Amino acid sequence: MRSHRLFLPLLLLTSAHAEPVTVAVASNFLTPMAELVAAFEGSTGERVRVSSASTGVLYAAIRNGAGYAAFLAADSERPRLLEAAGLGVPGTRFTYAIGTLELWSADPRLANRDCRAVLDDLGNRRLAIANPVTAPYGAAAQAFLQRAGLWEAVEDNLVFGQNIAQTLQFVVTRNASLGLIATAQARSGRLPEPTCRWPVPTAMHPPIEQQAILLQSAADNDAAIAFLDFVAGPEGRAIIRAQGYEVQD
Repeated sequence: MRSHRLFLPLLLLTSAHAEPVTVAVASNFLTPMAELVAAFEGSTGERVRVSSASTGVLYAAIRNGAGYAAFLAADSERPRLLEAAGLGVPGTRFTYAIGTLELWSADPRLANRDCRAVLDDLGNRRLAIANPVTAPYGAAAQAFLQRAGLWEAVEDNLVFGQNIAQTLQFVVTRNASLGLIATAQARSGRLPEPTCRWPVPTAMHPPIEQQAILLQSAADNDAAIAFLDFVAGPEGRAIIRAQGYEVQD
């Protein structure tokens, strides 16, 4: 992390804040976030409170004065806009994860089928994607479908999740036969066995570069700074990589 402050050694955080650090995090990143928070709290005694929604919803809340200390988005655009608007601390924005998409199904009727081939002839099947307006994974899903020449063919079959977490729920509960979800979600051991799955080539959509930024309300909050340093550091990167994301060297 290119912090505006010197990196804070975790062991020097001896006076915990009375209030926890409140971090806004994109819904796709909730599982690794739980691990990151547990590891950070165990090392420092500081507390972190997580607020999760789609990136667009969180961005709007920050623009409207929500008092988050840091923002872990599912794209690079919103953190960049916050920095440009003076709401993010200059020099603290960094890429913490790079996501990918997977076409995934739990529909028993698609057992042993070619998931990608099913997209060419959905019939009356529903396809779930996240809202492209507010969710970067939804925007990536739309871009893939457009580049594949499928958008108009599947548009009437689409079911939109408010975020990528709700999109996954639609597919797991079989309210949609197929879903374009985050690869990291598909690797979760809590999901049922898929009946078919297909990794979307990364060349078929813009990169899902997930960036974090320290917000101005926490510009002098040592615990918030230390948490982002932890996310960007070796232990944080190892947790993120183990959850199915790519990380930058």
